[in-house]
Amino acid sequence: MRIITGNRFEEFADEKAILFPEYWKNRDKLIEFASSLREDETVVTSSLEVVDLLSERFKKSEENVLIYSDTGKALTLKEVYELRKYLDFDVRGGFSGEEAKTSILFVEGKTDAKFFKAVFKKLFDFRESRKPPRGLRFIERVFERDNFDLLERESDGVFLAVIPSEGNSGVIRNLGNFLRAIEVFDFSVERIGVAIDIDENRESALASITGKLSDFRHGETALGYLVGGTEVVPLIIGLPFEDELVEWKKPAVEDLMLHLIARESLLERIKPGIKALNESLGRKLKPKEVMYLALSAYGHWGNLEGFYELFVMRSRFRNLKAILREAGLMGGLQHLAWAEGRGRR
Repeated sequence: MRIITGNRFEEFADEKAILFPEYWKNRDKLIEFASSLREDETVVTSSLEVVDLLSERFKKSEENVLIYSDTGKALTLKEVYELRKYLDFDVRGGFSGEEAKTSILFVEGKTDAKFFKAVFKKLFDFRESRKPPRGLRFIERVFERDNFDLLERESDGVFLAVIPSEGNSGVIRNLGNFLRAIEVFDFSVERIGVAIDIDENRESALASITGKLSDFRHGETALGYLVGGTEVVPLIIGLPFEDELVEWKKPAVEDLMLHLIARESLLERIKPGIKALNESLGRKLKPKEVMYLALSAYGHWGNLEGFYELFVMRSRFRNLKAILREAGLMGGLQHLAWAEGRGRR
C-alpha cells in the first residue's frame, strides 16, 4: 500500500493510482472504499480521514508507506498511525507560516504537562498562545481541544509546546516518530525536551532515549544530543521525597510537587489528616493521595491538573527554582526556554 500526499503527487502516481478526494463522501463511503483495498494499491488523497482508515488497516507491514511528494520521503503506515493517534499530526504536510525559535517538551501525562507549563510561565515569562509558528503548524487543530499547551514569550517571539504522552514509553515513542516527521516533512523544531522518570536508575532512563536516537545519525551536545538541526535535551526526573507518613516507590513529578508543598508549608497543614488516614487505612499514603489532600486543604475544587498549575504559579520563585536545581532540571529547562541565565529572581 502506498498513500501519496502533498503538492507534487503526479511524480509518484502511476496510471493505476486511485485518485481519491474526500468531497461529497460520507464516512460510510470512506469505510467502504478503505475496506475494498487489498494492499498493493497506490492511493492519492488529501483526506486525513482516508489516511486514518488506511494507516490503521495496513500498519503492520513495513512495506506499507505514506509518501510526502513535496520531499519524496516516506513514513511507514505504522509511523503514520502513531503520529495521528498520539500527536494528531497533520500528515498532509505544507507547514507554512513564520519561522521562530521553537521548542517542544514531551512529558508523561497531563499532570506533568500542567506542572511544566506553569514552570515555563512563572520562571521564563511565557504566556498561552493560539498562533503557532511554522514549526508547530502541524498541531494547530489540536490546541482547540486542549490536548497540548502552546506557549509564547512575546518579548522575543520564542514558542514552546508542552505535549503529554502515555508514560515513559509514550514519551520515547513520540520522540522517535516526531524526529522521523521532521525528516520527511522538512520543517524545523530546534529543541526537543524529553521528560521521563528515572524508574530504575538514571543510566537506564538515558539508555531509553539513546536507544531511540540510535535510529538516527546523531551527535552529542553539552546538554543532550543533536539530530540534524534538532537538539534533544533529556530531563530525567528523580528527586525522591522522603517522609515517614508517605509511601515512596520511584521518582516522579509528584515528588517535585511534594517538595514544593513542603517548602510552601502546606504539607504541615495536612499532616494531621495524613496521620489520621494512615491509621484508618493501616498503611502509608501514596503521593497522589497526599496531593488530593493538599488540593482540598488549598481550597481548590478543580482537578489535580488544575491544582498543579495553580500551586506552581502561586509558589515562591526561590522555592520553585531551588527544587528544580536540586532535581538537576534547571539547566535543561532554561535551554528549552531559550533563556540561559534568564530565570526570574
